[in-house]
Amino acid sequence: MEKAAVRNKKADFAGKAILAGIMCSALAAWSLSSVNVYAAGNDTESETVTEVKEVSGTDVVFSTDYPGVSVKPGDSSTFSLYLTNDGDTQDNLTLSAEDLPDGWTGSFKGSSSEVSMVHVAAGQTKEDSPSLSYALSVPDDAKEGEYTVTLEAKSESTDAELPLLVKVDRNEEDIAAGEFTAEYPEQQGSTSTNFSFSTTLKNNGAENATYALAADNAPEGWNVTFTPSGASAQAASVPVDAGSSSTITVAVTPSEDAEQGDYEIDCTAVSGKETLSLPLTVTITGTYGMTLTTPSGNLAAKAFAGEGKKVTLQVQNTGNVALENVQLTSQASTDWTVEFDTSTIDSIDPGAAKEVTATITPAKDAVIGDYVTAITAKNDNVSSEADLRVSVQNHTTWGIVAIVIIAALVVSLAAIIRKFGRR
Repeated sequence: MEKAAVRNKKADFAGKAILAGIMCSALAAWSLSSVNVYAAGNDTESETVTEVKEVSGTDVVFSTDYPGVSVKPGDSSTFSLYLTNDGDTQDNLTLSAEDLPDGWTGSFKGSSSEVSMVHVAAGQTKEDSPSLSYALSVPDDAKEGEYTVTLEAKSESTDAELPLLVKVDRNEEDIAAGEFTAEYPEQQGSTSTNFSFSTTLKNNGAENATYALAADNAPEGWNVTFTPSGASAQAASVPVDAGSSSTITVAVTPSEDAEQGDYEIDCTAVSGKETLSLPLTVTITGTYGMTLTTPSGNLAAKAFAGEGKKVTLQVQNTGNVALENVQLTSQASTDWTVEFDTSTIDSIDPGAAKEVTATITPAKDAVIGDYVTAITAKNDNVSSEADLRVSVQNHTTWGIVAIVIIAALVVSLAAIIRKFGRR
């Protein structure tokens, strides 16, 4: 009986041991499945992201916008990097690069300095990610093919990896050429118009670049300037990050003597690797100018109350296009009248002048003095005004009569005094 009991106890113990082993195996399989699902949940559709191997309070994603690039031997490429953290714990991550082929070099840069460690804040988003990039240089003797360089960001609690695919092709053309475009590349106006073109300069490459700006064939006397968006001053160059764009206002001021016609201005944006060209067209429709005066330039006249005074006016075209349908109008004192021998001039050629006679009649009861009569010449494009100073005077005969009357009164008064003074 005792031996049978011992055998039963041994069998019972063995069964329990087998059951415990099965439970441990199931628990291990469930744990591995959970880790794989958790890591897969951190992938995004638009970026290459990390596989987080171990998380304790942090959930870090290591990403870049362009994880695959094509380069030629001897070229270099810069990757903009982002670190996000969905966890509630901050961390300091050590940066490193693995699998660098022989002769290849690379470095992490934060702002303008080389760095080896980066701080990740709790809840950090892509927009909050510190300025971080990885500059990779390919040697001149690099063989054609595809290479994978793995970037790592590690701490005691996090091991994030970011694979970068680099294709080396000696015959690779500049597949990521930039773009220099304008919203409205053709504009028109007179020589007094300040033309403003809104342009966009886009860097489609994988490296940050600085573009020198210039207008190569601007006509003599014309002024062309470049002002980047958000800048308060003009600029001769503009930096554009890889994959980004910059809005630039191109201001074109024609010379005062520019003639009618079309003018093409070739604007260029030149970086170390490419030259982008943007043709802008300015159409000068003409310069309108008009001057209203008298042939002698004297704007003073004399008149008598109630009588008309003829004044010759001169309308001169000082622009470089013909003036059409020029209307003449006036503004004078109350009860004064102004009449023109012609109130409309059909056309005045550039540089030419035409004369018009205005008859100005002061009011009958106008007192002696100076009056201003405003004459205006205008059409749909331009106008000019002249102020005539009209002096109202008395006739000379009335002055003589007045003098005779006064003299007679003086003689009569003298005779009276002489007659009655003797008594």
